[in-house]
Amino acid sequence: MIKRILPWLLKGGISIGLIAWVLSKVDMSNAWDKATAMDGRMVVLALVLMQIQIGLGVVRWGLVLRALDAVFRWASTAAVYYIGVFFSIVLPGAVGGDAVRMWFSRRAGLSLAAAVNSVALERAMTVFALVLLVCLTQPLLIARIPDMPGTWVFPLLLAVCVIGILVLASLDKLPTSLHRWKLVRGVVQLAGDTRKLFFHPAWSLGTLMVALIAHINLSLAVYVLAVGLNLDVHVLDTLVLVPPVILIMTLPISIAGWGVRETAMVTAFGFVGIDGASAIVLSIIFGIVTMVTALPGGLVFLLAGGKTMEAEELADEKVADDLNPAMPLPPSPLP
Repeated sequence: MIKRILPWLLKGGISIGLIAWVLSKVDMSNAWDKATAMDGRMVVLALVLMQIQIGLGVVRWGLVLRALDAVFRWASTAAVYYIGVFFSIVLPGAVGGDAVRMWFSRRAGLSLAAAVNSVALERAMTVFALVLLVCLTQPLLIARIPDMPGTWVFPLLLAVCVIGILVLASLDKLPTSLHRWKLVRGVVQLAGDTRKLFFHPAWSLGTLMVALIAHINLSLAVYVLAVGLNLDVHVLDTLVLVPPVILIMTLPISIAGWGVRETAMVTAFGFVGIDGASAIVLSIIFGIVTMVTALPGGLVFLLAGGKTMEAEELADEKVADDLNPAMPLPPSPLP
């Protein structure tokens, strides 16, 4: 019970605290006026773009699966991916959605290695593409905001990403004496799969291109909502400012990014002259659009056997609880 509730309490507290702090800095009556004056047609267009975002995510993960030689139909890929998107908004942090995606893809016939590695590498490619896009658009940001602080951060992050991928791809060079451990064998498999994706130009470039298009599409969705709020924002502003916001949102410290997104949006759009009330309304509406887009994934989850999954999870926990008290600790492998 504690393991189930504690993440909600911690991350929910962070989300509520950040939202309360941001709201205390803006004129709420002005924010309400802007929200009620929102052009509904732009909201509909943003919903369409977010549905396209789901499709791009399906293609991205599908390419990763095929790079790993994993046999998984496109219909199954779309269904499991949508389920993961749904859980990414109802579980604390984005990792919960990835874990559910691994579970369902394993249940749908993938091997455990393919299920885990494909989701992990798809996430790695997505973050790498996001950092790359931020670095590519940074000259535009510096031209727009000459005194922008911390311009060295994202090139450093890009270097860290590249080094991380190279290290990940070489983990199968571990001494063979360690391969008797199950965890090490899993790492060796991950290293081989990393090379299949990142070191094969056809798969790596194709997946990277889809990931970049998805990040650009997300920026366009925010721009459409900004137009609906009648904000003085250029499309290039959103292309430059939204990717860093999304990158910050990937930190698993809040529930579905709430609070973190609002704080980052107010800070980022403040650099281009958007007042805090407008920025927080933009962020909240974007969050609502994201939630509405993800909700059909809950229906897919129920149709795919969500009740069975929950029952199996509870049964596994009960078995573990029954066995743990009587199970002696394993001997240490170290002398």
